[in-house]
Amino acid sequence: MSDRDRKQRFQRGGGKGPDKGRSSGHRPGGRDREASPDGSVILYGWHTVAAALANPQRRIRKLWLTENAARRLADDKIELRVTPEIVRPDLIDSRLGPDAVHQGLLAEAEPLDSPDINDLAQEGIVLVLDQITDPHNVGAILRSAAAFAVKAIVTTARHSPDATGVLAKSASGALELVPMVTVTNLARALNELNDLGFMTVGLDSEGSKDLGAMPLVQPLALVLGAEGQGLRRLTRETCSAVARLDMPGEIKSLNVSNAAVLALYIGASRLGLMGT
Repeated sequence: MSDRDRKQRFQRGGGKGPDKGRSSGHRPGGRDREASPDGSVILYGWHTVAAALANPQRRIRKLWLTENAARRLADDKIELRVTPEIVRPDLIDSRLGPDAVHQGLLAEAEPLDSPDINDLAQEGIVLVLDQITDPHNVGAILRSAAAFAVKAIVTTARHSPDATGVLAKSASGALELVPMVTVTNLARALNELNDLGFMTVGLDSEGSKDLGAMPLVQPLALVLGAEGQGLRRLTRETCSAVARLDMPGEIKSLNVSNAAVLALYIGASRLGLMGT
């Protein structure tokens, strides 16, 4: 059977397959500038799809599995929730591109709801991302946030990647665990966090204090800026404090996702949240 025949057979059996492009993984916020026409989210890879299937808040529209992936899900007793379409790996390859490591799983799903900033828990740590646009970095930050029990990630509707595709894969299931709050104006959102009693600490290499040496209190919001640009001026001015991450080596700056891990470790340690 030719690739064309297999593709036609697959389409007759389960529809046309997932649309390419990115869509918002959380509503609302207008982050669907590259969304698929029906507003769906594309999820692929073992941890990403398995976590979505385990999340009762995530509505799965369609599910494509290879025979091996379907067998593994059954062995792990993961409920599918929808009837899957069993397909060859190359059909998933053709929809995601040759660089996507899908491990035989591809799902089309509804975006998750975006909580309101006023509904955030008044405890623990929140991360705020100031125009971090690389989906790999944001996905890695999400994964670290889940590891440190971060209550939410606040990001902007514009100049941030959509919570789908590469970002979801990089997050390795954390997209289902850490709520993402989408705002239109970050400075206004920081002011709201200040009013709610959050200690808002911007991380900047020019910060006047070392994060590891300054007193920290809950609820804490750690604010991260994009690599190169760092925090924007208004963002920096709106934070209640600006701190740096002191390191003993010759290189004094880190990739933003690595800086997030270090800042979370310092924050969680200083707040007594480790091991809780």
